[in-house]
Amino acid sequence: MKSIYTNGNSIFPSQVVSDAEKASWEYGERVAQAIEQEWFSQGRTSGNRYLTTWNNYNRLRLYARGEQPTSKYKDELSINGDLSYLNLDWKPVPIISKFVDILTNGISNKEYDINAFAQDPASLQKRTNYAELLAQDIFARETMNKINAQLGENLFNTQVPEDQMPQTPEELELHMQLSYKQSVEIAEEEVINQVLDYNKWELTKRRINYDLVTCGIGAVKTDFNISNGITIDYVDPAYLVYSYTEDPNFEDIYYVGELKAVTLPEIAKQFPNIDDSVLEKIQEYQGDKTYMYGYGNGPWDQNTIPLLYFEYKTYTDQVFKIKETDQGLMKAIEKPDTFNPPENDNFERVGRTIETLYRGVKVLGTNILLRWELCPNMTRPMADTTKVEMNYAICAPRMYKGRIDSTVSRITGFADMIQITHLKLQQVVARMVPDGVFLDMDGLAEVDLGNGTNYNPAEALNMYFQTGSVVGRSLTQDGELNRGKIPVQELSTGSGQAKIQSLISTYNYYLQMIRDVTGLNEARDGALADKDTLVGLQKIAAQASNIATKHINNASLYLTLRMCENISKKVNDMLDYPLTANALNQSITVFNTKTLQGLEELNLHDFGIFLDLEPDEEEKAKLEQNIQVALSSGGVDLEDAIEIRQIRNLKLANQMLKMKRKRKLQRERQMQAEMSQQQAQANSQASQAAAEAEVQKQQALTSEKVNFEQAKSQFEIQRMQTEAEIKRQLMAEEFNYQLQLEQVKNQRESKKEQSIEDRKDKRTRIAGTQQSQMIDQRKNDLLPINFEAQSGQQPTI
Repeated sequence: MKSIYTNGNSIFPSQVVSDAEKASWEYGERVAQAIEQEWFSQGRTSGNRYLTTWNNYNRLRLYARGEQPTSKYKDELSINGDLSYLNLDWKPVPIISKFVDILTNGISNKEYDINAFAQDPASLQKRTNYAELLAQDIFARETMNKINAQLGENLFNTQVPEDQMPQTPEELELHMQLSYKQSVEIAEEEVINQVLDYNKWELTKRRINYDLVTCGIGAVKTDFNISNGITIDYVDPAYLVYSYTEDPNFEDIYYVGELKAVTLPEIAKQFPNIDDSVLEKIQEYQGDKTYMYGYGNGPWDQNTIPLLYFEYKTYTDQVFKIKETDQGLMKAIEKPDTFNPPENDNFERVGRTIETLYRGVKVLGTNILLRWELCPNMTRPMADTTKVEMNYAICAPRMYKGRIDSTVSRITGFADMIQITHLKLQQVVARMVPDGVFLDMDGLAEVDLGNGTNYNPAEALNMYFQTGSVVGRSLTQDGELNRGKIPVQELSTGSGQAKIQSLISTYNYYLQMIRDVTGLNEARDGALADKDTLVGLQKIAAQASNIATKHINNASLYLTLRMCENISKKVNDMLDYPLTANALNQSITVFNTKTLQGLEELNLHDFGIFLDLEPDEEEKAKLEQNIQVALSSGGVDLEDAIEIRQIRNLKLANQMLKMKRKRKLQRERQMQAEMSQQQAQANSQASQAAAEAEVQKQQALTSEKVNFEQAKSQFEIQRMQTEAEIKRQLMAEEFNYQLQLEQVKNQRESKKEQSIEDRKDKRTRIAGTQQSQMIDQRKNDLLPINFEAQSGQQPTI
């Protein structure tokens, strides 16, 4: 087989060969042997490259668990290797475990929502059309409301409720980001979440986060098989092999793999096409287990075989024969890469170079290759289908020139000093003696207790420890000055206290160094803060600590995002097989599954996957402060505040808060205007009612007056009629009376005239009589006649 050497030392086979040769079993053996030789025979560092890496990661994990070897501490404290005079507890102080748990749990508790965004031309056009229709509804909302009210039907282009319809271009943009979601996007998100839940991604993510903190690298693998669908597998960085790279995200590697210890029955199940002779050979040799753990390290299980699972990236030429049909159409026929016909007027050769991915499995330490094939389900980004992505997602946020740095590797030296300080403290404590007493035997001999017994040491100690009193003599029995007049004196041994305080200060110094190096200060690791420290300063310190470890959180989110992207690109593979499609039908709604089948048929949709992170405590506090200010001022309602708190994007949450506040202000102004209008209308109605009441009152009064006048007129008419009747009757009566009076008058006049006439006649008769008498007197010369005297007498005829 032809080989190509790129730098004079390359051991990989040539890539400038045909696809058939690349797909051959011999080519796969050469690739597997090259990977094995690069990691297990040659290396950039001294010794075996794989075991150097494995031992380094194993050492860091032991430190993270507080189980690092104690041999270095024993060598530090021993004298020529002799530890017979030391009785110490050599168990390491698990000081690093605390910081590792704080970082790992803090990253694992970071919540997020998976957001799928359809970015293919068809989805973008659909989104644009919806935005245009919604803009038309916004522009013609008042007119459409009037038409809908008259017709009784909803003629809007969209089904957005009236109270949720945007009013400005800014609100429309916010609505498109928060509320608008195409059915394919909802289905894609549901599938991704279902795959993550099925593979218990949260548990896998915790292990990856632990590796990022401890080893400085995290890895995970996505794959697809007909039995299980899309799978997510944890990859131990200690068993990881890959091509040299300086990219922290390992985007430029051309091979990657991992070592696994697999039992023979599992091998038979994974590779059902291998012969029994190969299985017998594997069982006989079983590979070289020292490849995985080195000599004397790791579990030594005779029933497992070390396998190397690897992926190898190369390229292929896609060749097409473009032929013109009799109807004048162009027909493309795919050909192998060896197709190279002479120039012809009827057809032409068109081709392009694309990346391809092969996968293989090799038994370490042997020449047995269990698999070598073109990956059946390669992941390609729709933006560039010539690229192919590895199934492994790897991230080492602190990589330089291929060397990986981790949080634990920075503090192992300080952890060693803390352990040595701890052992020194044990030594000082072990060598400390309690306070004692000094007994002057000569002073005791001069003392007589007066009970016939001498003052002995036991009696003196009992009296001293029980009563604290001491019996002594200032003069001896001979009268001389007694030098031992105080026979019992306390001995103080405080020399160890200074050493203990010094060691404690040293312990705290190295502990503070760990905090400074890792960025986990007292505000983050749960240590008691100074009582005089302000709350704001504590929050600032915690925020600074979060910033110092943000690269680890970003690495964890990057791996999560890569997983979601790989799942999104493998959804079509799940729908291609009835078994996995049926499982998908049972796990999500039928409507969304049908939508995804449409994706598989059209093959036009391309999704961008984003993670909507939950805001940290500081951002939540700022948002909550804004919400409380808006609530206290009446700018938003409680329902609006609850809705805003559910938005993970802080920028969108603040925009929503402004929009809700603006809308409520508009509603209040509209309500005030409506209230003013209603008040004016009420006042107008009241005035109109008052006017109508006054008119009615006046009408009533007028009516009453008219009625009164009519009644009065009727009464007057009746009175006048009555009066006329009465007058008529009176007149008739008067007429009668007048008639009677006239009659009486006439009678009286008649009587009067008659009486006058009668008197006149009487007078005439009297005058005649008297005239006759006078004539008689004269004639007879009679005496004078007294007519007065005769007036009382009736005349004599």
